[in-house]
Amino acid sequence: MIKRLLAFALFALLLPSPALAWWDYGHKSVATIAYAELDPQARREIARLIAHSRELETPQCRIRSLEDAAYWPDCIRAYNERFNYTFPWHYQDINVCHAFDIKEGCKDGNCITAQIARNLKLLSDKKLPMRERLMALAFVAHLLGDLHQPLHVGEHDDAGGNQVNARYGAIGGKLNLHSIWDGLLAERAISSPPGGPRAILAHYSAAGVAAMQQGNVEDWTRETWQLSHDDVYGLLFANPCQGKQRGPVTIDEAMTQKLIPAVRLQIARGGVRLAKLLNEALGGAAARA
Repeated sequence: MIKRLLAFALFALLLPSPALAWWDYGHKSVATIAYAELDPQARREIARLIAHSRELETPQCRIRSLEDAAYWPDCIRAYNERFNYTFPWHYQDINVCHAFDIKEGCKDGNCITAQIARNLKLLSDKKLPMRERLMALAFVAHLLGDLHQPLHVGEHDDAGGNQVNARYGAIGGKLNLHSIWDGLLAERAISSPPGGPRAILAHYSAAGVAAMQQGNVEDWTRETWQLSHDDVYGLLFANPCQGKQRGPVTIDEAMTQKLIPAVRLQIARGGVRLAKLLNEALGGAAARA
């Protein structure tokens, strides 16, 4: 855990973007897809919560939409001491070379899966102040995106790829495998024609969307963990579980083309599943309960 936090801090100094998971385009794309799948009651409740944005007292990180909310937990890194306790919530280190264990990498509940459950509970509790529920909405929206970034779940004793030196095409320098998946590869995939989150969602039939919604957070975590093993480490290393992998490695154009469909699918899954959770927490069924 300490190595992971140090790697995150170092990476924040090396890249100009303040976001460290799917970057802002990725998180906002997940939220756009989710909003399209929300029922009317959930949309109304989200609007009520967002009306209390000023109560968060984060003027550099205003929430005006679900897209803003999904990015807010990364944006507030600028406030450091106020919110640094939340930094470990963005990932869960489950070694791809061990048997899958949902409890791995989740000390004291400081991990993605535990915090999704915790914040869903807060979001659903209408007795809580609107400010607290809005914060919970932001974390649920953000962490569902993080859950579908393979290196925020699967890793191989390398801080989620932060310690693997990497090149992205002709781009070298101080990149690492994690940063490429977080931003450069994600932005390429989302913008590839037909580009944008709505086009990604339109690619799937109603039956395909319904299939994505099946299962629960543990199932989705296992799925992302497996993707990390197969499509992150498996494509780069002949035997990813033989010793520690530190690179350097290169994600060239041929590999990028192979990965684009997988990244777009993860963005779609994140959005569709976020909508499922928000509809359950805020939608018609929850309102009648």
